[in-house]
Amino acid sequence: MRPRMRPEPKLGVLLVNLGTPDAPRAPEVRRYLREFLSDPRVLDIGAVGRWLLLNLVILPFRPARSAAAYRTVWGPGGSPLLYHSRRLTEALRAAMPDVDVELAMRYGEPSLQKGLDALRVRGCDRIVAVPLYPQYAASSTGSTVEALYRAAGEPWNTPFLTIVPPFYDHPAFIDALARVGAPVLEDFRPDHVLFSFHGLPERQVKKSDPSGAHCLARPDCCDAIGVNNRNCYRAHCVATAGALRDRLGLSRDATSIAFQSRLGRTPWIRPFTDVELVELARRGVRRLAVFCPAFVADCLETLEEIGIRAAESFKAAGGEDLRLVPCLNDHPVWVAALATIIRESAPQRRALPVLADSPAPPLSA
Repeated sequence: MRPRMRPEPKLGVLLVNLGTPDAPRAPEVRRYLREFLSDPRVLDIGAVGRWLLLNLVILPFRPARSAAAYRTVWGPGGSPLLYHSRRLTEALRAAMPDVDVELAMRYGEPSLQKGLDALRVRGCDRIVAVPLYPQYAASSTGSTVEALYRAAGEPWNTPFLTIVPPFYDHPAFIDALARVGAPVLEDFRPDHVLFSFHGLPERQVKKSDPSGAHCLARPDCCDAIGVNNRNCYRAHCVATAGALRDRLGLSRDATSIAFQSRLGRTPWIRPFTDVELVELARRGVRRLAVFCPAFVADCLETLEEIGIRAAESFKAAGGEDLRLVPCLNDHPVWVAALATIIRESAPQRRALPVLADSPAPPLSA
């Protein structure tokens, strides 16, 4: 009896970024912030306190300010994060023609459910989900993974998910950052290079430490990654900065690390980007280049917070010029690197021989 081949499961790839408002106006920003900040992994305080903070302190005032900031970077293609994410999706489709690729956002549109459904209707039973956050944080990667499993469990026929882990020190990621940044450094010739990462409340870093005694307990806690800080966002950032510094051939004295975008009065991880760049200017740095390696796509936090506001603060403190190194966006080296990262995580696909019309073997007693 001739064997026939079982149909090969179709593989889909779902790229997931954080999200963006639909328009740079206060109502759309308010809707986005409500969804984002209602997540208990983002505002990790009690439900009552979260509701009061969100509805009495944040949402009455912040949407208008944020909308004004969005308008400074909003382009013909809309939100820069969504624009670059869509271009990355198209480029990855061309680079990986053997798989289906879709884009989704953790908050806002296109939603996770829409992304999963688009792959499911095209017959993708196996899906590789890629949270586009290089460093792990429970408020970004953790929230996305939780929501992915929840959304994948809604249909009767559930897909089989594979989640790409954080790629903060993956050689392909580091090489892509270096190859995008090196021409900028060569042209700009900075006195100093700052690696600016998104900030995080200290309490969230400490909660990632299973021992409760390592993270932020001493100055060198992030210098090496071990069992207690393997999920520590700050340690991942330090590892990314160190690998990128070495790949670019920069000295320790010519670089530094800082954290941006802090919110509220609770303690956040240090040093702070807005403080660090002023100190650098006062110490005599005149030309400052800034990488933002926590973001793979340019967005409000890179283009407006660093490219506009940080540049103004640096110059006001005595600096001459600040150059923002572009994010990876849809650069060909990043497309190739991302394809490598995905294929390393993708389940092995092979067709299994099945004997046609053969009776099933009896069950063992």
